[in-house]
Amino acid sequence: MTDSNKPLRFDLIAFDWDGTLYDSTRLIVRCIQAAVIDVGGAKPSENDAAWVIGLGLAEALARAAPDVPKEKYPELGARYRYHYLQHQDDIVLFDGVLQMLDALRERGHRLAVATGKSRRGLNEALKSVALRDRFDASRTADETFGKPHPRMLLELMEELDVPPERTLMIGDTTHDLQLAQNAGCASVGVSYGAHEPESFDEFKPLHVAHSVAGLQAWLLENA
Repeated sequence: MTDSNKPLRFDLIAFDWDGTLYDSTRLIVRCIQAAVIDVGGAKPSENDAAWVIGLGLAEALARAAPDVPKEKYPELGARYRYHYLQHQDDIVLFDGVLQMLDALRERGHRLAVATGKSRRGLNEALKSVALRDRFDASRTADETFGKPHPRMLLELMEELDVPPERTLMIGDTTHDLQLAQNAGCASVGVSYGAHEPESFDEFKPLHVAHSVAGLQAWLLENA
């Protein structure tokens, strides 16, 4: 049982989207690989494609396809979006996400999204899974600096008037944890997304959760 009267440690909890709340890692990897092949590049490995998840789309594709010339980047981005749109309705929230968000809101936490997705992409996702009213604010990579630059998280803190020491960032990649570190915030990692949890150590997350249920339990007891 969690003590519902326990004082909050963090007023703002910011979540990454893909691989943290949304079960989209495998699809994104496949779409990156297909897009690179479409423009004549060498197919990136699953690990290389997964590593760039969380970065802004342009930077992610450039890193995943180092042999593709810059003049082909617009086509590369268009091909990625084409493949993703064919299957975006197949993606679902991880089991337990809605219950976790509702439990956190009930405790009085402000909730936000900090994602490498585009604003259009996030809005579509929020609409399709009826999540819009569960978040107080959001930032996407195309309307500010991409991860791990701290601007995305700093803007959320400024908008919601929450200082860094009262803000927690949760994500599945080192980009998310480095974002938190750069913004002066604490972080929690999840091991079920794009990056192996062994890579989290240097960013000193407070906890690494291995399931949404485990994440919820830790947050209700420690956040």
